[in-house]
Amino acid sequence: MKMHSTWTPPHDYRTRPVAVLGAGVLGRRIGCIWASAGYDVHLRDPDANQVASGIAYIEEQVAAYATKTGCSPGKPIPHETLKAAVSTAWLVIEAVPEKLPLKLTTFADLATHAPADAILASNSSSYKSSEMLAQVPDHVKPRILNMHYYMPPQCMIVELMTDGFTHEAIFPFMADRCREGATEPYVARKESTGFIFNRLWAAVKREALTILAEGVSVPEELDAMWETMFVEGRVLPCRTMDQVGLDTVAFIEQHYIQERGLSGEKTVDYLTTNYVEQGKVGTKCALGGLYPPAPADEAQSRLLVLDVGLAADTATSSMGTPTGQILSLTRDGKQQTVVVSNQLLPDGITVDRATNRIFWTNMGIPGRNDGTVCSASLDGSDVRTLLGPGTINTPKQITLDTAAQKLYFCDREGCTVSRCNLDGSNLETMISRKPNQKDPSGDVQDWCVGITVSPRFNKFYWTQKGAPKSGTGRIFCTERDNTPGQVVSGDDQDHELCILSGLPEPIDLEIDEKRGELYWTDRGELPFGNALYRVKLDSDGRPVGKPEIVVRGLHEAIGLSIDHVSGDIFLTDLGGGVYSCDRDGKRKKTLCQEDGKAFTGIVCL
Repeated sequence: MKMHSTWTPPHDYRTRPVAVLGAGVLGRRIGCIWASAGYDVHLRDPDANQVASGIAYIEEQVAAYATKTGCSPGKPIPHETLKAAVSTAWLVIEAVPEKLPLKLTTFADLATHAPADAILASNSSSYKSSEMLAQVPDHVKPRILNMHYYMPPQCMIVELMTDGFTHEAIFPFMADRCREGATEPYVARKESTGFIFNRLWAAVKREALTILAEGVSVPEELDAMWETMFVEGRVLPCRTMDQVGLDTVAFIEQHYIQERGLSGEKTVDYLTTNYVEQGKVGTKCALGGLYPPAPADEAQSRLLVLDVGLAADTATSSMGTPTGQILSLTRDGKQQTVVVSNQLLPDGITVDRATNRIFWTNMGIPGRNDGTVCSASLDGSDVRTLLGPGTINTPKQITLDTAAQKLYFCDREGCTVSRCNLDGSNLETMISRKPNQKDPSGDVQDWCVGITVSPRFNKFYWTQKGAPKSGTGRIFCTERDNTPGQVVSGDDQDHELCILSGLPEPIDLEIDEKRGELYWTDRGELPFGNALYRVKLDSDGRPVGKPEIVVRGLHEAIGLSIDHVSGDIFLTDLGGGVYSCDRDGKRKKTLCQEDGKAFTGIVCL
């Protein structure tokens, strides 16, 4: 790849528009993405009806897109000519029909009419951008790249690829800009027809058609197996090869090669030379495989804990100061590092181990309807706002339904239990405890706090803590597949869904599906509050017998996390304590005690 010595991003890009050429189905959705990130969007298409329809789409849908970005949307502006559309743009994306002569003339026009610092991108999946450069001067080529979207908002992935001359500094800059629009960027390391995913899909497609042509299976069975293995089971190709063993993978592929008369240059030969012969055969060996070796056990065995920030010295200056943090603690509590800082009253936390991402809630300021749901990589990088201010009120505990790949969380003042996809899309109110929509906070008895999900029992459980120290706390449950939007009020429905009542002040929930036990922290008054409780569940997931106290001696108990392998239980309180114990409440240890901290959510890795 030919590289050029210097490139600097347009210094005023934030105040300049993004131009999209082509107002068809994909063009208007691309425009909506950039408008949701706060940029004005210039939309141009030779067909005036397409432009009008595209502008209408953006105006109607941009608010929904913007729930993922937390930005005030930009304006869509129609243009009749290419020159007018691109004259002030910092980014131009061509989404014209997949006809190479049309793309050649489009980029020739852009080289003439676009600003000298504008980045020029092609959304084409059929053609590499290097095929569109015949009429482009050499000095423009370093600003051109492929930027291929799939079908937002259902799929928010975008692939970036060089034209063979693209300056390398453009890729990290554009990746950051793409994240502003809540898209997930992937960079192809070199030019490739079909990019990354389309090549993967092409291989799956070819083999599926071959299976059908040979009469080995039928479409319904192929789709059913795919759904079980790859959708529900979340099987990942490279990680699975590491788990199987690359030596075994090579052996199996060699058999296919011999039977079908295929070339092994880019399969078995590549695998054998670069991995197997070097002793890198996957997770069963210390050298790793396609993935590097896993970190040492002590690096994996840690806790992520939320410090709400209320006990910090800076918290007294302003209630709206974002002083909350996500902290990483070793399980003995001796080593502590900050993973994410400057959060506004963080409360609930969970982790998706399949993707190694953290999800957490920020309560925001009660009464301002400014709570958020956020996500980041395990190391604290790539922080994203999944649900921005104005979407929810005061979100509390959050949990992951791994089977359905849904996030569930409670909204305290909102008096609701909600769920959404892992990218924040498809937000659904599952339970509303607020029949009177004129009351923004509802009755304190209806404040929803803790949440846990059980695929085994096909239920989710939530706590309603009641007034502080009142002894009116309750725990409810209902089926996961109930119709969203159910308003629960009245004695009859309460009686049906309420499984425990008269509790001191229940907060966070966890379930042990294998043992059939429900656990929760209780913040109420002594001798029954500030404790960890549990109750046995029957075959339908409902309580059997009376709740029992597992451990006492907490100071405003909040967070709860169970290690389902070791059986260890981890707890937090607003008094600045992090604790561990076994399932019977024995071997209780204080892992951390800090006067300047007020801990809420916790999750063990």
